[in-house]
Amino acid sequence: MSKSKINIISPSNNSESTEIRIGVYLCHCGVNIGGVINMDEMVKFAQKLPNVVIARQYKFYCSDNGQAEIARDIRDGLVNRVVVAACSPRMHESTFRRVLVDEGLNPFYFVQANIREHATWVNMNDPAGAQRIAQDHVRMQVAKARELRALKPQKVMVKPSALIIGAGIAGINTALDLANQGFHVYLVEKEPTIGGHMAQLDKTFPTMDCSSCILTPKMVEISRNPNITVMAYSEIEHVDGYVGNFQVQIRKKAHYVDQLKCTGCGECAQHCPVSVGNEFDLGLSHRKAIYIPFPQAVPGLYTIDMEHCIKCGICASTTVCEPQAINFDDQDEIDTIEVGTIIVATGYDPIDVSNLGNYGYGRFENVITGLEMERNLSSTGPNLGHPVRPSDGTSPKSIVWIQCVGSRDTREGYHPYCSRVCCMYAIKQARQYKEKHPEAQCYIFYIDIRAFGKGYEEFYELASHEYGIKFMRGRLAEIQENPDKSLLIRAEDTFLAQPIEINVDMVVLSIGLETTHDSGKIASMLAIQKSTDGFFMEAHPKLRPVDSLTDGIFIAGVAQGPKDIPDAVSQAKGAAAGAAILMAKGEVEVEPYFSIVQPALCSGCRSCINQCPFGAITFDEILQIAHINPIKCKGCGTCASTCPSNAILQNHFTTKQLMAIIDGVLGDYQV
Repeated sequence: MSKSKINIISPSNNSESTEIRIGVYLCHCGVNIGGVINMDEMVKFAQKLPNVVIARQYKFYCSDNGQAEIARDIRDGLVNRVVVAACSPRMHESTFRRVLVDEGLNPFYFVQANIREHATWVNMNDPAGAQRIAQDHVRMQVAKARELRALKPQKVMVKPSALIIGAGIAGINTALDLANQGFHVYLVEKEPTIGGHMAQLDKTFPTMDCSSCILTPKMVEISRNPNITVMAYSEIEHVDGYVGNFQVQIRKKAHYVDQLKCTGCGECAQHCPVSVGNEFDLGLSHRKAIYIPFPQAVPGLYTIDMEHCIKCGICASTTVCEPQAINFDDQDEIDTIEVGTIIVATGYDPIDVSNLGNYGYGRFENVITGLEMERNLSSTGPNLGHPVRPSDGTSPKSIVWIQCVGSRDTREGYHPYCSRVCCMYAIKQARQYKEKHPEAQCYIFYIDIRAFGKGYEEFYELASHEYGIKFMRGRLAEIQENPDKSLLIRAEDTFLAQPIEINVDMVVLSIGLETTHDSGKIASMLAIQKSTDGFFMEAHPKLRPVDSLTDGIFIAGVAQGPKDIPDAVSQAKGAAAGAAILMAKGEVEVEPYFSIVQPALCSGCRSCINQCPFGAITFDEILQIAHINPIKCKGCGTCASTCPSNAILQNHFTTKQLMAIIDGVLGDYQV
């Protein structure tokens, strides 16, 4: 990537003629801090630190009155550096910086000492220890405040266009919200059609609305919106740039059918002699080598599966394809687009239970997954809405749904988190089956029923009282197959604290959700992080649930974590709003935490380049030195610690500032 043309404001050398006057403001945070340590003693301690001219305490410094007190001291010329000892900077650093800005003081003359999470909350039973730790934190931040430099945030122009990766229900809603505000949207989907997993569902809980009836109009609206460019059967190849100015390479995979000529008439599929398992139906039905995944697909145009195509040429004949759309020489294409924001809505993969041996999936014909049951229940599915036993094609007279398959389990290969949707979709499926077969026995084996959403508890109660679905609280031990292909369920009833056995015709495994198999690749390209559960990590779980830690990139839907359709749509709308705010303003202000390469010291070893988690460092082949993009850089300090020549300075965390903190806590400033 070429060098950034952004003007960098070099940090001040801190040689201001004015005397450094530090104000320390100690927040009680209600009883979170003040209820554990002695705040009067903290004030006395702070007053003795070098350059501290004011030390005050207040119950809530984040309140209007608390902020006004700090502002008054700045306005009266009493202080020109501010240290607030309170909660985490992630909560209120921006709050207090605005106070400084409003009073004409550089916002980077502020530092925050976290004496709640780092002192009182972790030492509730040791007030004396909490007091010592809190004093250390105040001492460290006062020492740093003496070395603070005035910094100037960077402003970057933002292109009024967005890229959305993933075209499930979250991606679709995000695209429509942005397009309807006048922004151009590139909607990229790796499958030949948009719709995601919601297109595979029959009904949605708790209203029992038809999933296709909700989704299909949205898909059609996407295809007709002039502000949306649908790029189905495409994948992200490379991402460069920074907030407001992303350059994205997209691989448009070869369809082998000219998408401009194809009319979607279906004559080619009718004449195709090759039949293979249909992925949309999870292999429960068959499709041709030239295909549309499902009848309501958008785009409704054909693709040739070259892995199974025998190239007989029947579909290419003029008698079959009048528009002459078949092109066996078609090749992948690489398109490059420029966008201002990116929204990741890549969805999820169903947990693969073939590796979880005790459930018998793959060994016993009549053990199926919840998603397979969903396709069986669908009126457009392989059995036209009438589920049957795979072993003999008869309607099962008894079915067991087993919950938490792959979720809420700390064993290797499983996931400890709750997938959130499994309880409700099992109840929905059992209810659907009972509506068609009232005489059937339906059991749900569960650990805990988690009916957390609006109307969910009522839906659960109705299933038990009105439909006669039996709920068994217990953990599965094993499944065995009987000679007649029926299944013996051995489990523990945790209410009665005794083992139970049930013979049933079919078992449905309520599989959970996990991150997509290519999420690591996406995270690497976008320089965004993943949490321990594998899903993309938000900037803050409460205050910034749709922002990533990389400016200009947002996450929506199940890409961020397991959730149901209403929550996925809500988060999609939040991500759209976040992206729209940036694009509507036309520019974004980026904090000046970037690192700077000192050319005279850089040896050109390139050690820093591979270590940068944000892809912010490139190498200038002419000058033979590293170059750091100030917009992509997030000031993590990895490069500065890696550099063997000490050629990299990190704004707001310079070596001098860090050494002042270390000297402070080690006791150079004894009081």
